[in-house]
Amino acid sequence: MKRLLPLVVLLGCSHPVVLQPIATTLPADGRLHLAAILPNTSSLSAPPRTLLQQDGPNTKLLVRAPVTPGTLRLAIATKTLPMTFTPDQAPSRSAPNLPDWFPLHTAEDRDAFRRWFTAVADRAADLPPAKLPAEISDCSALLRYSLREALRAHDDKWYADAGRDMPTLPSVLQWTYPNTPMGNGLFRTRPGAFTPSDLTSGTFAQFADAKTLVAANSFLLSRNLARARPGDLIFYRLLEDDSQFHSMIVTGPHAEWVVYHTGPVNGTKGEMRRVLLADLIHHPDPRWRPIPSNENFLGVYRWNLLAEDR
Repeated sequence: MKRLLPLVVLLGCSHPVVLQPIATTLPADGRLHLAAILPNTSSLSAPPRTLLQQDGPNTKLLVRAPVTPGTLRLAIATKTLPMTFTPDQAPSRSAPNLPDWFPLHTAEDRDAFRRWFTAVADRAADLPPAKLPAEISDCSALLRYSLREALRAHDDKWYADAGRDMPTLPSVLQWTYPNTPMGNGLFRTRPGAFTPSDLTSGTFAQFADAKTLVAANSFLLSRNLARARPGDLIFYRLLEDDSQFHSMIVTGPHAEWVVYHTGPVNGTKGEMRRVLLADLIHHPDPRWRPIPSNENFLGVYRWNLLAEDR
């Protein structure tokens, strides 16, 4: 049984409209699709899920597909256009180990994600230890927490839970966690190309350690810090410490900071830290210097979610 999505109304036009449907069955892939063509009219305005695009004497009506199957009704003046969205089980062209609907397709959504991801991480660094969410217990836990919170719908309930001091920013529109075909499963847990069976086999889960975040959830951008943008990740593999993996989040308007959790240290729970990259390059322990000559430094990584930004 298909899910009935909310009615989408194109506002401002009350006279009859000659509507030429182009496609009424589309994949639930989070992309913009051409749904119909109608005459140009300056009195018609589009709600968030749709886009009006002038094309000579006509106007193209584009609709952003959801990522979950269902039926959407577009109310256009005196007409209603039912749109059916079918399961999208194709692999992503930009991140083949993910379904196509998972990576963010628009620059606006990718920017919104970066801003939220870094805001959540920076706030964690600002909190007194007693108020830090209990789940943030090491470096990979900070990444998981910040990613999940960045992808939620930032409504009144979210602000009530997270704190009213969080910034007011546009949320990602393509999809929100956990409202996807994978539910709570946000992290890929094994290597390999995406197949439809991954959605039900446990391939995607709520947990992934730092090693898995490197191997299956992000891609190497560069070993040159100049390529880093806010929201990118820095990974290390300490060769003299049982090959442990460690991670940091790049923040700051100019990607000049990193935020991370130390993990347990000397019998303590460890702590959140914020360090200037310029200082980290000269860290007294050379294993932590993010420079190409340091073989413990894996490089600057980017979430597969942002694979269309390469």
